[in-house]
Amino acid sequence: MTTRSKYQDKQVEAILNDMIAVIEKHQAPVDLSLMVLGNMVTNLLASSVGENQRIVLAQAFSNALLDSVKSKKSS
Repeated sequence: MTTRSKYQDKQVEAILNDMIAVIEKHQAPVDLSLMVLGNMVTNLLASSVGENQRIVLAQAFSNALLDSVKSKKSS
């Protein structure tokens, strides 16, 4: 989603591949996959981000997701 990251591409790709493998293992359709990923994001925000920063971070995440989808559509 982001164009610049403090994390190495190799680390991001490894985690992404693991998550894709789990979704494929369960043969989850797109709507279920999105629901699970959304729940994961909610859980991460609720358990790891201070209450006063949750909305700000959720908004930034939402904007990055929308930007990511828009740029793929334009390609």
